[in-house]
Amino acid sequence: MEIIFFDLTVIICIASVLSIIFRLLKQPAILAYILTGIIISFFQFFDVSNQPLLLALSQVGITLLLFMVGLEIRISELLSMGKMLILSSIWQISLTFILGFLISLFFGFEKLTSFYIATALTLSSTIIVVKLLSDQHELRSLHGKFSLGILLSQDVVAIVFLMLLAGASKESPFLGPIGNLVVVLIKAGLILSAIAFLSRNIFPKLFEKIARSSETLFLSSLGWVFGLAALVSSKFIGFSIEIGGFLAGVALANSLVNYQIIAKAKILRDFFIVIFFVLLGIQMSFANIGEILVAAIALSLFVLILKPFIVMVILGALGYKKRTSFLTGVSLSQVSEFSLILAFLGLKLGHIDQKTVSLITLVGLITFAVSTYMITHWKTLYRRFEKFLSFLEKKNARNENAYDEDLLENLDDHVVVVGGDQMGASIIEALEDQNVDIVLVDFDPSIVRKYEGLGNGRKVFRLFGDISDLDIQQRAKLDNAKLVISTIPDIEDNLLLLKELKHENRKAKIVMMALEGKEAKSLYKGGADYVVLPHLAGGRQIAKLLSEDGLSKLEKLKEKDKKYLK
Repeated sequence: MEIIFFDLTVIICIASVLSIIFRLLKQPAILAYILTGIIISFFQFFDVSNQPLLLALSQVGITLLLFMVGLEIRISELLSMGKMLILSSIWQISLTFILGFLISLFFGFEKLTSFYIATALTLSSTIIVVKLLSDQHELRSLHGKFSLGILLSQDVVAIVFLMLLAGASKESPFLGPIGNLVVVLIKAGLILSAIAFLSRNIFPKLFEKIARSSETLFLSSLGWVFGLAALVSSKFIGFSIEIGGFLAGVALANSLVNYQIIAKAKILRDFFIVIFFVLLGIQMSFANIGEILVAAIALSLFVLILKPFIVMVILGALGYKKRTSFLTGVSLSQVSEFSLILAFLGLKLGHIDQKTVSLITLVGLITFAVSTYMITHWKTLYRRFEKFLSFLEKKNARNENAYDEDLLENLDDHVVVVGGDQMGASIIEALEDQNVDIVLVDFDPSIVRKYEGLGNGRKVFRLFGDISDLDIQQRAKLDNAKLVISTIPDIEDNLLLLKELKHENRKAKIVMMALEGKEAKSLYKGGADYVVLPHLAGGRQIAKLLSEDGLSKLEKLKEKDKKYLK
């Protein structure tokens, strides 16, 4: 017991220090965990082969990770993604897999090993992409929605692949390959049917009653996960424990308490998954680094350059503009945490060797690090390569920007509002009473569509796109505007907009928003006429409401806000 305690102490302490360092470097924590394992292995703090309990804990981590994935996957979301998104997902997965498979064969790997490598290269990291897009407020943009849609499709493909692998590993010598595959598919169909029945008819009401006690909900959820995992991994069914975790999540995905379960289980998952990635780093063999280094660099370049290029070509062929194609491609320029899980399970099943696991892990380390900087600085990258990307865009590319674009041509002395949600909505409502032409710019199509036909006989002229894009700036007629109001919190976009306005339109008054005082100072220095700081503005509004006149209007304001929240 003391030995296990020492091992866990070493893992947690080193991982904590490295996590802080990697956070300062704006790198994903998964890199810190794998590097922790490499350090432990290099200095030989302990021998993991003599610690079966740590291996069991890492398996719990994978199971809980897949449980959370299952909780967040809704088949209805896949079906509602739209034809273009489904087509782009199919083509991306197919082309990336085929090219990855051929490159793996070129480096001398066997067909089964190449199959694993190609699958690992095809997948991209949902955790990294969602985190980075969320930090940049890009999740609801067109390229953000494409990225998430393709990632969702990849996750489903990965799970299906894991199910087939787990089932095939229990094959019977009497049935042959085709017979075993049929048996696996029948078992999978029966299990999924049972899960679908429970998900629709039993669990929603059951878990809503259980949710009255948060402790009982947490314990019941874990009981369901481990119970189902034990059942599906039994000799009779023959799937893996990890697949049981995913199916347990899918069964609860339609419940109203699924997000509550996610919030409760997240900390537990994070702890156990740290152990998995640390052990993955420990198991990396540097004795054969010379044998895999060239292949690792080549496959990393494939993931960082060719894989995004495949996405760009597909979206370009489907009629999307080069900017959307480029940003979606860059977002998918890494392998997935699923890739590492796939390698781990392949090793456990005896399908691949430790050298292949080390190769996939090394590709993961390289692509996680580089793609993080690529996504963080995608706007700079796009501006640098924009002139070389014209061949990706059809002459008759779909006009992603136009809602009322044909009405913008003769606008003059108008107001441009950047961002139509929350603060932007209030500003537009106030401006409509002033009999002024308004151009709304937003990269969320659902927000842009809300403003169709607003006003007393007048219209809010709508433009879908990112204001940092020079093409959008020209279409919004910034050079003729009398007032530009930006409600977006992105300091980089706002500074670029200021620079453009000071160059093209010195007469326009400029109002912007900043989240911090430091950002507000930068915007004032850049030439903003006024910068809104939400916490200051909110304080002033509350002070105004506390006055005698303001209190009498509280009920009216509440009803107005409730109407907006609908």
